[in-house]
Amino acid sequence: MKLTHFKHRTRCGPDYRHGEPATFKDIQRTFAMGNLRVGRWVTQEEKALAANLIYDSLADLAYLLALPPHAIGLRGTLNLAFGTGGRQGVQAHYDPRQRELALAKNAGAGALAHEFWHAFDHYIADKAFNLDTSVQPTLRPRFASDCWLENCTPIKHPLNERLMALFAITLLSDDTLDKHDYVARSVRADQALAQRYFSTPTEMMARAFEAAIESCAQIDNAYLVAGTMRQDVQPVYPDITHRQGIYQAVLAYFSPLGNALSR
Repeated sequence: MKLTHFKHRTRCGPDYRHGEPATFKDIQRTFAMGNLRVGRWVTQEEKALAANLIYDSLADLAYLLALPPHAIGLRGTLNLAFGTGGRQGVQAHYDPRQRELALAKNAGAGALAHEFWHAFDHYIADKAFNLDTSVQPTLRPRFASDCWLENCTPIKHPLNERLMALFAITLLSDDTLDKHDYVARSVRADQALAQRYFSTPTEMMARAFEAAIESCAQIDNAYLVAGTMRQDVQPVYPDITHRQGIYQAVLAYFSPLGNALSR
């Protein structure tokens, strides 16, 4: 869907801007983002429309996670790019080496929640787990979901315990003795395509996160997240009951974090 088509889409959620237009500078300031890049081929009309859509989407995300808006920028480490290029057909991506969330101009809609999880998953890894890079230097970025699957040692903290609980409810069976059916379905999807993508912990957690966000009745924002309820993709997303449990675990983690950051 082209960006301009969103002019006519109805978003259901609070009016954070009080009817005033937002700019990319507003996004950077409100959400405490790091660097900001806008592609040279983005027109002024597209830039103005995108700023409103992205501002509202990040504000919706903060609202659903019970976070103060400035927490979305991950202490100023999360950079944002819009319309700066990318691969054909790719909605958005998170570049861990640049710590940058990049949205395609006409295809980024609906992918923001998914990519935000990747950014958070990367950001929180060394705060949730003991990663001794001096003993075993890593050549690849570390994500908390990977560390959890690899049985890395968690750093003792009440919030980290809640994060481990979120991983467990998403990826393990109710008795925690086996993998969840959601994981089994993701593995089967990869087997059918002779690849390993859907069943990686980073992707399973990102899909679970965006699915839980889309299932929240308080907000309807197709720019933030869309498509997780489609029948053709259901096998690689958590079912409705599972989504509810995941969202409760998400909120159990982010809500006390938000309280701490709001003091």
